Amino acid sequence: MKHRPMRMLVCSLVGIAALCVVVFSVVTEHMQEKGAETIRYIGESYMSSMSRQVTMHLGATLDLRIDQVSDMVEEARSLSAEQLRTSARARQFDYLALYQPDMPPEETLYPILGSRLVPDDPEGLKNHMEAGEDRIDMGRDQLDGRIILISAPASGEITVDGRTGTGLVAGVWSSYIDENLQHELEAGMVESWAVIRADGGIVGRAPGFHVSEGPDFLAWLRGRENGGDIASELQKAMEEGGEFSFPLTTESGEANHVYCGPVPASSWYLLLNTSYGPVNSGIDGLGSSWTSTAFGGCAVILIALLTVFGWYIAVTRRQLHDLEEARRAAEEASQAKSQFLSNMSHDIRTPLNGIVGMTAIARSNTDDPEVMTRCLSKITSSSRHLLGLINDILDMAKIDSGRMTLNMEQVSLREVMQELVTIVQQQVKLKSQSFDVYIDNISVEDVCCDSVRLNQIFLNLLSNAIKFTPEGGNIKVTLYESPSPKGDGYIRSHLQVKDNGVGMSEEFVSHIFESFVREDSARVHKAQGAGVGMAITKHIVDAMGGAIRVKSQVGVGTEVDVILDMEKAAVSESDMHLPNWPMLVVDDDESLCMSAAATLKSLGVHADWTTDPNEALEMAEKQKNSSGAYRLYLVDWHMPGADGIEVARELREIAGDNVRILLTSAYDKDDMEDAAKDCRIDGEIAKPLFKSTLYYGLMKYMGDSPEAEPSGEEEAEEEHDLAGRRVIIAEDNDLNWEIAEELLSELGLELVRAENGRVCVELFGKSEPGEYDGILMDLRMPEMTGYEASRVIRAMDRPDAKTIAIIAMSADAFAEDVQRCLDCGMNAHSAKPIDVKTVAMLLERYMPEKK
Repeated sequence: MKHRPMRMLVCSLVGIAALCVVVFSVVTEHMQEKGAETIRYIGESYMSSMSRQVTMHLGATLDLRIDQVSDMVEEARSLSAEQLRTSARARQFDYLALYQPDMPPEETLYPILGSRLVPDDPEGLKNHMEAGEDRIDMGRDQLDGRIILISAPASGEITVDGRTGTGLVAGVWSSYIDENLQHELEAGMVESWAVIRADGGIVGRAPGFHVSEGPDFLAWLRGRENGGDIASELQKAMEEGGEFSFPLTTESGEANHVYCGPVPASSWYLLLNTSYGPVNSGIDGLGSSWTSTAFGGCAVILIALLTVFGWYIAVTRRQLHDLEEARRAAEEASQAKSQFLSNMSHDIRTPLNGIVGMTAIARSNTDDPEVMTRCLSKITSSSRHLLGLINDILDMAKIDSGRMTLNMEQVSLREVMQELVTIVQQQVKLKSQSFDVYIDNISVEDVCCDSVRLNQIFLNLLSNAIKFTPEGGNIKVTLYESPSPKGDGYIRSHLQVKDNGVGMSEEFVSHIFESFVREDSARVHKAQGAGVGMAITKHIVDAMGGAIRVKSQVGVGTEVDVILDMEKAAVSESDMHLPNWPMLVVDDDESLCMSAAATLKSLGVHADWTTDPNEALEMAEKQKNSSGAYRLYLVDWHMPGADGIEVARELREIAGDNVRILLTSAYDKDDMEDAAKDCRIDGEIAKPLFKSTLYYGLMKYMGDSPEAEPSGEEEAEEEHDLAGRRVIIAEDNDLNWEIAEELLSELGLELVRAENGRVCVELFGKSEPGEYDGILMDLRMPEMTGYEASRVIRAMDRPDAKTIAIIAMSADAFAEDVQRCLDCGMNAHSAKPIDVKTVAMLLERYMPEKK
């Protein structure tokens, strides 16, 4: 019972729909039958008018040619034969002949231009010449080619080449008609053409004239079904010199229209075969319009009937679709979240490996303060990069929305590259990979850019190269510069990372900059990563106005090129000049040797170089007793087929103890020192070999007063006069308070803790004016946030409310977080983890002077 109304509704709907279809089909059929007659009349009128225009055009063209022959007849009285030939060529005639009525038929036409012509109808030509009438006829040349003859009689005799005649006959190839009708043929106005005589004989026809076979068009027409009457009417019209048109169906079934009209100054008739195609297109369009209108009305009625029934179905389907979309969106969100969280190890593990490795080394060398200091310095460097990387990953949403900001600061490319090498050394060592860093033509080492973003670009590319290069593979990093198109205030830096790893397919390279994309190949399944590294890199490079290009081949390796235009930093470069000691550079890579020699030359040192260790020994032996004996050797630690330490030992035996022998390598300096023990090697210089690296590295071995290389790791601690200054630290986390107290107490500060923003406000409000010099404010705290606390403090009615230094110290470190702090009345922002130098500098800058 519950399905009965639906069945009745469906049956009624089907019955009414069938009735509508029948009624409208009958109406449509009637309209089409009545319209066919009108369309047929319109089509014939259109075809006749169009054909008449074409015939008139051809007639006008032939009349012009007759006039030209008549003009040449008059010219023949005063021109020579050669001049007459020139005149004929100028008028684009292929033949010209003098008509001689008294000569035999085959010699009637004396050739002036071209070969001898023979008319098809000599008697007809003679009769028209004697009657003084112009005529167009057909003839042949000596090669039996079909020629159109255009004759014009003279009013009296004319003489050419000593021969006397009564007129001129010019000739053009039979293709002349086809050429004149070419525009109509191309425009589709005419399908093909033929020229016939009144008796039906075909004088000429276009290659596409397929409506007739054989030399007699009328005979062909009478042989077709219902063609006898048409042939009789056509013959009658030609005998009367009139026009005639008729529809004709070709043997292929195509409906055509044939028009017949007389050709001026001839006994010919031009047949033009035009297709009903354009008309049929209009007819089809009109018929389609009728059908569409009829069935459109039917459809309106059916739609009205279907509305109620369709509404129920639509509502049900919409509900199911919404439920399915919600389920799919939830699954995709869950999957994306799970994939994102599980794949973050790709970018996080790289600096984390450096921290773990340096921690292990520090634990095994607790009795060596120098090693401990170096390890802690490298741990600090990797930690800072890890912090910047986490900030970048959290900033992915802003990158995708185009709201990423750059923090411009002065950056040393030398320090960036050294930190980069430090971070990846442990990974390279674990995989026994060959790792080389080339510095070529770097004249500007200090630039202005976002150091965190620049580090992220370099490390993303290098960590990918290490990860996807098998053990024992080769990784090459090249940094060079060129003039920037932005002007003299900028420098264009080129970074190239090249490896011989697993490579990528051409298809995957086209998607490499998409987020969470990794190549689905067994070659890379063991490599960890979230697939966002190259996407982030691309966004950063674009934000910095640079370009990145990736070339890769499966099984061969990958090459990534990054181009950045960076502003030169406004720093005064020290005058770097070294004593001109004879020096020898020994490295297996020719590019590095040439780059090092060029850099040394800019420092005032002439250096020879070689890529062959055996040749280095020969050069040392040859020079040792000469005035140009080498005083310093730079030897690469790892060379294929040779150990740099062994080469250095042999050089020492040859050159003696009065020379300096230094090792160079991109590997860990501690490893070099351990390997160089007891080998009488004077020292080590870590790659990459910047100009400043070579200067400060060599100066201590070449000068009387060695200079130390300036480095962020070895800079003396700045003195901050903060002793006795009282500061409130608003921090709700016990561990963060413990760290802050331990680190900042060493500056001599007297610290007071406030567990949240409300307590901070109360402490400051109950204190005497000037009792506290500054407030370090966390932002996310219970009861009252740091933003709210800052507003309340600045609004207090006390003399120090506007002058006390309030420094935000929070993990909320995005640009909008900093701006919000400033809008709430804070003086500055320092991101966690705590940077003691930064906090001390900010407090000293914004705290009021000591009384």
